Amino acid sequence: MSNRKLFSPWSLKGVTLKNRIVMSPMCMYSSHEKDGKVQPFHMTHYISRAVGQVGLIMVEATAVTPEGRISDQDLGIWDDAHIEGLAALTSQIKPYGSKTAIQLAHAGRKAEVEGTIYGPSAIPFDEQSRTPVEMTKEDIKETVQAFKKGAERAKAAGFDIIEIHGAHGYLINEFLSPLSNHREDEYGGSPENRYRLLREVIDAVKEVWDGPLFVRVSASDYQTNGLDVADYVGFGKWMKEQGVDLIDVSSGAVVPADINVFPGYQVSFADTIRAQAEIQTGAVGLITNGLQAEEILQNGRADLIFVARELLRDPYWPKTAAKQLNTTIEGPVQYDRAW
Repeated sequence: MSNRKLFSPWSLKGVTLKNRIVMSPMCMYSSHEKDGKVQPFHMTHYISRAVGQVGLIMVEATAVTPEGRISDQDLGIWDDAHIEGLAALTSQIKPYGSKTAIQLAHAGRKAEVEGTIYGPSAIPFDEQSRTPVEMTKEDIKETVQAFKKGAERAKAAGFDIIEIHGAHGYLINEFLSPLSNHREDEYGGSPENRYRLLREVIDAVKEVWDGPLFVRVSASDYQTNGLDVADYVGFGKWMKEQGVDLIDVSSGAVVPADINVFPGYQVSFADTIRAQAEIQTGAVGLITNGLQAEEILQNGRADLIFVARELLRDPYWPKTAAKQLNTTIEGPVQYDRAW
């Protein structure tokens, strides 16, 4: 067995990951019938990474309402009819030793589905995008309940962990940022008001969910007058008070911006929030090498490593990372002779 921190277990609320590697949620746009249901592709896609010994498989952004889809081929969790396929997926991932998570999402003004799209204010993402309808308080209330119902369905489908998607310019991120939220009621203006939607979503989810709860955030808007990591330290303290267990720290995409991308370019955000908000964090963004991941963990810059595109290129990345760290890990029993 490995003595590297990347391959050490991580436990919370009765859920233990066998290692610190998380398959980051990545949209696959593969619900071809436009009904939001799990397709054979999803089974192959996620289960293969479980065979590859990823500690936590997080299913892509899964829409809590039909109008909250990024595209009409997104997975959905807005209807009880979605539970069967998601339950089949979790039940086939777990025999390989991986735990399962799902990211509950609403695309807000970045939805590219037919019909009305919604946002905190009637401001389009860019000149090529449609203008959303400003949400009424009743719309907000219904959306909060949609997240709650999504959490109930996630529990019924057997997921171990839930993540609320508050990043990448989607609905919750739009409410958080003053660049996209120009409201003059209790959901706009001050940081406390802009945080209100996320606060209500967290509270609603926790009414039906007592397992580990993550929130993904975009810790910088990369724009003057936008949010930066210091703002998210404050939000992170509030999340911790509400019982969020880990913040999955990404950045950008609430407005168009030039981002200087380099290996580990978001790790400092995870490090800052972890240290100053005193909450566990996940690091994500161009983490492609086992040595790089081990450094992040050993230096206490994050608690989990979220791997995205590198797991698309290499479903067996945990084995690759172990080799880079001059260590060995147990493989699936079916692969013992080759592993």
